Amino acid sequence: MMYTFEVSDRLYEAAERWGEKMMQDTDEALETKVEQSLLEIEHLVSQSHEVEFDVEGRTVSYEPTDELAAFLERQADGRDIDESDVLKMHVDLYANAFLEEASSEERPPNAPPTE
Repeated sequence: MMYTFEVSDRLYEAAERWGEKMMQDTDEALETKVEQSLLEIEHLVSQSHEVEFDVEGRTVSYEPTDELAAFLERQADGRDIDESDVLKMHVDLYANAFLEEASSEERPPNAPPTE
């Protein structure tokens, strides 16, 4: 089954930052961030190392493995939420993965020095 969802503002902004860091345009960076997220999710659930998906504007279409589809169905079951929305939430959790901290000013005040 094909799942479709709209990219959150959080994921889009992370893609913009990724694009700036990697000198990619935002569309290419968004595709990279979506791929990173889907790979992490699939690997955790099904041990898969490949994903095929489409990004058109801010719309993502993805056909998960049977294992991931069953996982999403279990999470959506009885909660009045669609499996696509569950997948979107999982993808959004990885929005800031693989981004380095922007500066030391963002470190908590009680963090030990890094030098």
